[in-house]
Amino acid sequence: MLSAFHARPIVELKQRDKSKIESILAYGDRLLVGLYSGSLRIYRVNEPSDEPAVSNGPNSTSAEDQAQPKVRPVDLLREEEKFSRRPVQQLAIIKEANILVSLSDNYVSIHDLQNYTLQEKLEKTRGATSFAVTSNIVKDTSTGIPIIVSRLAVAVKRKIILWSWQDMELASATAEMALMATVKSLTWATGTKLVAGMDPGFVMVNTETKEVSDINKPGSAADAGGQAGARFGAVNSSGMGYMGMGGWIPKPLATRLLEGQLLLAKDVNTLFIDTDGKALEKRQIPWALAPEAIGYSYPYMLALQSQSKGALEVRNPDTLSLLQSISLPNACFLHVPQPNISLAHAGKGFLVASDRCVWRMGALDYDTQIDELVTKSRYDEAISLLVMLEDTLLRDKEGRLREIKMLKAQSLFNQRRYREALDLFSEASAPPERVISLYPKSVAGDLSTIEEMDSGSDVEQEESNGDTTELDGTSDKAPPATLGKSVLGKLRGGHKRIDSDIASIQSARMDSDNTSIRGKPTESDKALEGKDLVVAVNELCAFLAQTRVQLKKFINTDGTLKEPLPPPSNGRKEHLKPAFQYLIMPPSNPENVDWDWAEKLRETAVLVDTTLFRAYMLARPGLAGSLFRIDNFCDPRVVNDKLYESGRYADLIDFLHGKKLHREALGLLEKFGKNEADDEVTPALRGPTRTVGYLQQLPPEMIDLILEFAEWPVRTDPALGMEIFLADTENAEHLPRHRVLDFLQPLDPKLAVKYLEHIINELNDQTTDFHQRLIDLYLDKLKAHDFENDDERAQWRERLQAFLKSSAQYNRARAFRQLPTDDPDFYESRAIVLSAMGQHKQALQIYVFQLADPAKAEDYCNQVYLSTSLNANAPPQHTSYSFSSRPPPNSRQNTASYSAYPANTSSAVSTPKSEKDRLNFPAFDTEDAQPGIYHTLLSLYLAPPAPHKPAWPPALDLLSKHGARLPASSTLDLIPASLPIRELESYFRGRIRSANSVVREERVTARLRAVEKVAAEAELLLGKQGGGRAGAGGGGRSRRVVVREEDHCRVCHKRFGGSAIRAYPDGEVVHYGCFDKAKAGPNEGVKRVGLGVGVVGRAGAWG
Repeated sequence: MLSAFHARPIVELKQRDKSKIESILAYGDRLLVGLYSGSLRIYRVNEPSDEPAVSNGPNSTSAEDQAQPKVRPVDLLREEEKFSRRPVQQLAIIKEANILVSLSDNYVSIHDLQNYTLQEKLEKTRGATSFAVTSNIVKDTSTGIPIIVSRLAVAVKRKIILWSWQDMELASATAEMALMATVKSLTWATGTKLVAGMDPGFVMVNTETKEVSDINKPGSAADAGGQAGARFGAVNSSGMGYMGMGGWIPKPLATRLLEGQLLLAKDVNTLFIDTDGKALEKRQIPWALAPEAIGYSYPYMLALQSQSKGALEVRNPDTLSLLQSISLPNACFLHVPQPNISLAHAGKGFLVASDRCVWRMGALDYDTQIDELVTKSRYDEAISLLVMLEDTLLRDKEGRLREIKMLKAQSLFNQRRYREALDLFSEASAPPERVISLYPKSVAGDLSTIEEMDSGSDVEQEESNGDTTELDGTSDKAPPATLGKSVLGKLRGGHKRIDSDIASIQSARMDSDNTSIRGKPTESDKALEGKDLVVAVNELCAFLAQTRVQLKKFINTDGTLKEPLPPPSNGRKEHLKPAFQYLIMPPSNPENVDWDWAEKLRETAVLVDTTLFRAYMLARPGLAGSLFRIDNFCDPRVVNDKLYESGRYADLIDFLHGKKLHREALGLLEKFGKNEADDEVTPALRGPTRTVGYLQQLPPEMIDLILEFAEWPVRTDPALGMEIFLADTENAEHLPRHRVLDFLQPLDPKLAVKYLEHIINELNDQTTDFHQRLIDLYLDKLKAHDFENDDERAQWRERLQAFLKSSAQYNRARAFRQLPTDDPDFYESRAIVLSAMGQHKQALQIYVFQLADPAKAEDYCNQVYLSTSLNANAPPQHTSYSFSSRPPPNSRQNTASYSAYPANTSSAVSTPKSEKDRLNFPAFDTEDAQPGIYHTLLSLYLAPPAPHKPAWPPALDLLSKHGARLPASSTLDLIPASLPIRELESYFRGRIRSANSVVREERVTARLRAVEKVAAEAELLLGKQGGGRAGAGGGGRSRRVVVREEDHCRVCHKRFGGSAIRAYPDGEVVHYGCFDKAKAGPNEGVKRVGLGVGVVGRAGAWG
């Protein structure tokens, strides 16, 4: 049992003293004892010395020790023998009024507190049975100044008479209230409310409003069948009937408990109420016998049993558990000095008296009491006591409360009540290491404190097949209440079970008082395995998941702290504990100030995630994958071993990827993909698909690792393997391209070509080296003649030619030298390169003589002509022609200019091959224009070098189609005199129609410009139609503004009169001086521009 109090007798009546103690009162260091004879004895209470006697050494004598005076408990100061003629039944003081109140001879009397002389005998109190006093600080309603108001309530038969004092002055008026029965007890609930106990029950009396309300039992209204509720403590046939016991009825008792609570008792029945008289939802106190008196000494509830039993019971007002029972023979009085609730009472004792002796109850300090409860495994009582006590009365209240909750949770865990235990661990914010150590090695690893006999139990093992090993109980000892390997509770057999606080009271004397919920006995000798282990691990999963959420508030995924630790102040590092200290087991040496909090937090995160993984693998294997697919701190060695043993290769790959152990993951994928694993793997891991997907996720910085493990997928499945480098992902686009190209080209030139085409065509890479290497690869392929058929060869040739046309980043001279001169497959390629080099004549020679393809030659000229026209900075100026005059003889030039007239669309002969060609060609040229690309082609047709002969059909076709682009002077010089003129009809028609088109276009343009000029002049003279201010006449230069008498300036809102004005283009008029102030007119955002200024008279016009 708890040793919260110890009794010390301070007053004992001698044998020759025939009187008896009737009442006691303690205040300050004074003790007043009222005797049966009517005398009043005044004692001074001496505080006992807690310091042990100091020894002077081995030579000190016992005589010296005996010479030290022994302090007596009390000293008798005086005795008032004529204090009263009758026994002094009750005593109280009103300190503020300096008076002593006594009840004797059924009267209440007022005495002086200093000399104890009688001041007044209250005649109205004749027949009084009890009284109660209270003092409270209230604000004066008139002045608002706090004053002390003391009240005295006296129970006189069925009446309650009230006196009051304000500070030291007695109020002249008294108040009386009549009740239904004789009042047996009075207790102040507040400064203005009284609880009156009577035989019919208890009532709440409001002394200000004189309102009396019954205090009913909870649920009594329903029991009464809709009638008025049954009053608590009332005597009825179903309650306490004592008519056959000589009419004896137990005295109603009441006492104040915690702030705002009261306890009512009658016989063995109890009721907890608030200050309004409402019943509280609390169970009854399990008293075997009716108490003689009840009281409250912070923070315990006291009950004094009858004289025959002579015991003082100390209970917890929260749990109602019996904490201590002190034997006090014949004790019948209980007195708790005021204040009995506030902090000022902390450490003070109360008094218990019999008719011959007075005991003073000394209290142990609260830390010692809590330690004693914890030692006896009464954790609920310790927690309840800690919650009730003030913070200043304890050392580290929060820390002790947390530690005791964890000890209780540990005790519940030992009883196999896992959910309650883990919930309490979470509530106490227990360090994960402490909770994990309660589990076997299969879950906790090396941190486990459980001594296992074998390699461990398997969850899947059937209970019927498992022979539980019984340990010899003689070698085990009861675990202490502190944390350690022998403390955390061995979950195997043989050790003495630590009872939880719910079932902590075990002694035979306390069985009747232990009303707390007692847990079912568990088989502590059974190892934690099988279904029990699964249940415990499931609860651990929830605890660790919640702990992970807490850890994320303080640590990043890379192991760094989200917020830096607070800097040291005054060189005292031991006090600078971070906010996450509760997640870390405290050091064994508290003086260790060099503790690395960040490293400890990271270790805790590793422990939590690794243990959670083990727990998932044991109880919920399906959830293990979800853990390491997110950022985690799992130990790679543990996860690797577990997953590999269980054959969960896909989850293992995901975990290694999350931990950035890419080489290990790719090694396993290669092993699985090539089907070289020891065990059978799933089809999803066979082949290069999973490896390719993994490599695509790696950043470009890991190019060495990517190329190292990309070779076997590329060799196995080139199309799939190339997705590593060709995928539409950011990682693939930013890979080092020279490294990739150097990797692919030795494997297969086709793959290198595919990669180069991708980065050039899709990613628009303009690196010269890549363009040149692609041409080299094309040429190497074409020169090797390694084709399955002619279609494939033609396809590669077309790819080369298309790239030579589209690219401008390769070395043209190098490419031209690489192209064979005698291979027909490369003729057109050579022409394309010559064109890129600007050698158009040489390119046309290849088309005309080597390829003998006039259509391609004409297309080439069209492309060159269009590109030259589009790149010109400005079109040539139009020139008008006079057909009656002949061009000057010196107008012919031979420079490389490609401007020409368009063909006449009205002639069927000169119409281009497509509408697109007709629309894209410019329609201007001069007769003296310089010869261009068409002239070059015509010269190759008509004047070819030896040994080629003139080609008249393509030449005449070129003249008919593009005659407008061939200057007449240079073209006619190429035509031999022997050619009939009728062959040139289409050429001349095209030239004439082209010139006529230009002349007509110029005439139309001149007419349109004349119309535009007339419109502009009209707008200048007349203005735009529809504009102007109301009242304005005309527009443009003929515009006028009319100012009337009632018109006013919109800026200053004054009439214009004869002032100078200024008008806006929209007709708005303002004063000339207000013009700068006007920011905007009626139309928002329009900048005002004055058109003129005029001075007008009365209603004058301005124009």
